[in-house]
Amino acid sequence: MTAAPPTRSPHPSAATEPTASTEPARYVRPYGDTTGDGMVQVSFTLPVPAGPKADGAASQLAKKMGLDPALVVHSHPIGADFTFFVVYGKVGHLVDLDQVRVVEREYPLLTPAEVNATVKRLLRRKLVVVGGCIGTDAHTVGIDAILNIKGFAGEKGLEYYRELRVVNLGAQVSVPDLVRRARAEHADAVLVSQVVTQRDAHILNTQQMSAAFREALGERRPLLVAGGPRFDPMMADELGVDRVFGRGTTPGEVASFLVHALATRRGPTPAART
Repeated sequence: MTAAPPTRSPHPSAATEPTASTEPARYVRPYGDTTGDGMVQVSFTLPVPAGPKADGAASQLAKKMGLDPALVVHSHPIGADFTFFVVYGKVGHLVDLDQVRVVEREYPLLTPAEVNATVKRLLRRKLVVVGGCIGTDAHTVGIDAILNIKGFAGEKGLEYYRELRVVNLGAQVSVPDLVRRARAEHADAVLVSQVVTQRDAHILNTQQMSAAFREALGERRPLLVAGGPRFDPMMADELGVDRVFGRGTTPGEVASFLVHALATRRGPTPAART
């Protein structure tokens, strides 16, 4: 008589890497040197002159953050009174993937030809997009990546789309000027970029912008879209905008959203590739 093969639990442990024969793990740990070892790397700055005491302060902070053990692997002075640190350490926390909440893309990605065809069919004119950086923000790299024809990540910007008319206002646009220009251009959509985030300036500026459009145009306001590396896409309602895009957004994603929102206002979204 042969011994029965050992039984295997139907659910992989939190530290088990999924294989072809197992379900993806629900609970996961950070990965550093080996699967499930819980190792992470963090960086931060302390207002302490560089030296042994500064390294000790960084180690103490890391341990209070839950890293144990915590190893200061890099420290570098920033001027006379500040030090930048990189700390490598282990955390005991698990991530429950079933509890992760994100904004899922609910619309199909369209090719430029599909965007053009849909705009032409729905509007019988060009879709007008006004964009810029509001407040004191002078960082136009993000808005230019979406609007300028050169684009981003191998995709052409919105200026490339034949059925879109793009008005790029550039940097440091005041909210009243943005509203006036959007109104004068009969904008269908307004795109604002915010990179400067000190004291939540990006949040305040965007909220002021959305409030100004509602006061000036009410239900006739254009689509309002905000974007920037520090925005949380879950914040659209809080900011008073129709969509929030974070880092890595491509022009095609924005163009597809504009067509989706336009079609939603007017009827079913056209069939397209997913």
